[in-house]
Amino acid sequence: MQGQLAFYGVPDRLVRVTPAKLAAWSSCPRRYRFGYVDSPRPSRGSAMAHTTLGAVLHNALRALYESPVGQRTPSRARELVREHWKSDGFAGARQSGDFMARAQGWLAEYVERWGTAAKPVGVEKRVSATTGTIIVQGRVDRVDERDGEFVIVDYKAGRHPPEVDDVRESRALALYALALQGMSHTRCRRVELHHLRTAEVVGWRHSTDSLAEHRERAEELAREFEEATAAVEAGADRERVFPARPGGQCAACEFRRHCPEGQRATPEIAPWALLGE
Repeated sequence: MQGQLAFYGVPDRLVRVTPAKLAAWSSCPRRYRFGYVDSPRPSRGSAMAHTTLGAVLHNALRALYESPVGQRTPSRARELVREHWKSDGFAGARQSGDFMARAQGWLAEYVERWGTAAKPVGVEKRVSATTGTIIVQGRVDRVDERDGEFVIVDYKAGRHPPEVDDVRESRALALYALALQGMSHTRCRRVELHHLRTAEVVGWRHSTDSLAEHRERAEELAREFEEATAAVEAGADRERVFPARPGGQCAACEFRRHCPEGQRATPEIAPWALLGE
């Protein structure tokens, strides 16, 4: 089987996973049920400004790196932010305009520092490959080639710069590396988080063992949510099988309106509350 790594034999049944599915199950089984099991799917909450901001920056960088190297300039980055800008979730025109100007500055600095040095071989690259008992699927922000190897690049636009532990422990980045190796048969061990607000890059180089550990944990999570889904399909109580796991994350959960436990756990926040200063 193409893409199969030699950790186990060919499994009886392969489970399709994405980092988003694994993260949803890990954080709250009820959130997973709302997003991936219930039909029709419950309605989501209103747009959050920090999510809008992240999407704008990702879209601007996609357009930038799809352009010839000579056009990857700070001024072009500013133009692309303006072209892709949306105001969903912001408090109003003044806040939206303020953050558009900030975002233009962030991306201009990022491109000034890293724009022409990168050698992307994939932008918003869709990956899908079998590894162990799972089929990893997803979309990678950028894939660079360095010294004959592929490097996974993931953009972050949050308030706080990432640390090395964030990169090393990122299940998504490790699974993307495994999937890309399975698809391309090209070595992929280095993964990076690029913090767009500060133009800081934090990286980690995985070993065979560390990638295997991430894969094994993903397999465990996949078995758990597959068993839970099968139990509900067989007639089990979905509230019991997919319990809420209330906590601070409930404040911004897109399914908050459908979850009494989440509403009791923490007050709802304004759509722009996670933008930072």
